[in-house]
Amino acid sequence: MFFKKKIPPYPFKEYPIMQQPSLVPTFGQQAQIDRKFGMFLHFGINTFNNTEWSDGKLPIESYQPTAIDAENWVKTAYEAGMNYVIIITKHHDGFCLWNTHTTTYSVNYSPNKTDVAKAVADACQKYGIKLGLYYSLWDRHEKCYKNDELYVQYMEKHLKELMDGRYGEIVELWFDGAWDKPCRAWQLDRLYSLVKTMQPMCQIGVNHTVGKYSEKKGFPKKRYEPKNYRDRDPLRMFPSDFRLWDPNMCREDDPKIYTFGGKEYYLPFEQTICSRKEFSWFYSDTYANKPLMNADEIINNYRILEKTDNVMVINLPPDKNGKLVDGDIQNLMQVARKLGVNRI
Repeated sequence: MFFKKKIPPYPFKEYPIMQQPSLVPTFGQQAQIDRKFGMFLHFGINTFNNTEWSDGKLPIESYQPTAIDAENWVKTAYEAGMNYVIIITKHHDGFCLWNTHTTTYSVNYSPNKTDVAKAVADACQKYGIKLGLYYSLWDRHEKCYKNDELYVQYMEKHLKELMDGRYGEIVELWFDGAWDKPCRAWQLDRLYSLVKTMQPMCQIGVNHTVGKYSEKKGFPKKRYEPKNYRDRDPLRMFPSDFRLWDPNMCREDDPKIYTFGGKEYYLPFEQTICSRKEFSWFYSDTYANKPLMNADEIINNYRILEKTDNVMVINLPPDKNGKLVDGDIQNLMQVARKLGVNRI
């Protein structure tokens, strides 16, 4: 009789900084819980091509914002009582929105060379709110992507640039797109250690966090969606400081303890919700015609998240002129006033 060799879950190596088992929030996790409310900013080459996802082949010349009004974005977040913003640095298309020369598919080689991450970082410093970054692991443009080791090295170059202090303190790193390769290929423990070495308080999350570890690419089963979380469920994406599965909402009795490799870890949950219905992450020519999310639904979710020591971010995508959409701002301020968190 032949027995299939059981491959142990990642990690296999000891890196300088590893996630430690805990049944209570770490200092960094508690700081994240205390932030409560943030803004997600989806902006990039997709904004100018009326698409949510693209294949890495959109011409760089199509990225043509007339302005990058980061003050408009961050000031709105501040006035709405939000305590942090998360900006896209690289989506699945591979287009980089900061000053990098690791690829020619970046703002450096586009018609508008503004370092978007720097513009947002400066505005955050002005208004006294924190900065988080979104970074897609999946990259549909980079040629070395199919070579796992070379691509990890490529990502390390990016993370060193983003985390070395030029953008100030980074409190959150939002990894996405991990479904496109087996868990092992990303070497998440290696990336985790690198980030923590440079930004010790940065909370790192990987979308579709919970589920059985797999040697195959793809999504976790629906059994592991946030509404179905159970105490001591396994972690598919490890290490992770918090749980993600956009744009889903967790249960009112959301469990906090999850397992990996026989050890137990406390993980809060961050809900990401769009300002508009119909899965609206990026701005498009039809964006303003889409119905707004119901303010009372957002408020109800916020109160559940607050009660369960979890957090919420609302996505408000800037338009082609680099400004937030008026209807989104008005709806957000309505939510903020009803919650009593607005600062104006």
